[in-house]
Amino acid sequence: MKKVFASIVCIALFTAGYIQPAAAGDGTTKTAVRATEMTRRMAEQTKLTEGQYVKVRALNMRLLTEMAELRRQLSSDATKLDEAVAETQLRYEWDLANILRPKQMVAYDEMKSNFTAVNVR
Repeated sequence: MKKVFASIVCIALFTAGYIQPAAAGDGTTKTAVRATEMTRRMAEQTKLTEGQYVKVRALNMRLLTEMAELRRQLSSDATKLDEAVAETQLRYEWDLANILRPKQMVAYDEMKSNFTAVNVR
């Protein structure tokens, strides 16, 4: 009986540990999911290796975190926000170019232009 009770308590503790971060709503879970989705789409188009996938996902995570922080800090000054976002985007693409091979970078540029064209409509 004690073993059954101990097993139920352990399962409840593990389950609570997994549920609690999702319920916190602090945005880090959403950022991680979004970074993973971005990386997955890029991997489909650019044929990333496993090592590249890990590096690009970390880069996407950093990009999304920096963008959210910039929006929070500079929400009152649109000009400074635009400049900071442009600088962050340039740094992202520079770092991405260091990870991807030339053919992959061409595929990324095509994907980016198609993605932008779809969003403009």
